[in-house]
Amino acid sequence: MKRALVLCVALGALAATAAPAGATNECRGLPVCVRVPGPWVVVPVELNNVRAGAQFQLSCPRGFLVGGLDAELSDRAIDLSFPGLLGSPVGPGTTTSRSVLFRGVYTGSSARNPVFRPHIGCLPASGGGGGPVPYRRVQSLHSFPPGQPTVRRVRSVRLRVGSVRAVAACLAGERLISGWHSVGFYTASAPSAARARSVSVTQSARGNRVEVRARSGAGVTGVRAVVQVGAVCGGGS
Repeated sequence: MKRALVLCVALGALAATAAPAGATNECRGLPVCVRVPGPWVVVPVELNNVRAGAQFQLSCPRGFLVGGLDAELSDRAIDLSFPGLLGSPVGPGTTTSRSVLFRGVYTGSSARNPVFRPHIGCLPASGGGGGPVPYRRVQSLHSFPPGQPTVRRVRSVRLRVGSVRAVAACLAGERLISGWHSVGFYTASAPSAARARSVSVTQSARGNRVEVRARSGAGVTGVRAVVQVGAVCGGGS
């Protein structure tokens, strides 16, 4: 989780992949902003008392920080959140970094086809805050300031009819804490239930690696669909 003419040209090129102006609010109030839309992320329908939900990470281009967030939901019963860093004042470069992890949990009581589409608005890094809480001398032997003891290692792989494999691995000196996977469809509107069900994924963990194997049917034909696998690794500061 650690973090002008040329700029104008870069912004113009990046804006070509942006969501339609006014469709979502991730750039509201930001004088310079590059929109980065994500795919429609399939949320598992878990009707038990403990619901893990689905997670998906979006990243800004290099040299940019997350300055705004928004999302589209297929169902109002999806609870959407993201983890922010501690620090003051709350804002880009302090609460957020270049990447942000969205987590959607279906809170309904009946089986549906819940999906969400995350959006981020990106600011030039020079306009952000001062970064995460820096190291400082502690006042007590039994207390420490909050840091960043974990880092996310993420990989996204395009799906095709048949099977694909994707691996996210911690680096040397890190240890695996947890992992996740999610399936996303880059379509203009929310995918149908049949399309969402056309992909099945199994996840396993071994050593410092999280591995997924995705099997896809005809539902991924003609669309860009991805499986994302993430590893949360300990050993940071």
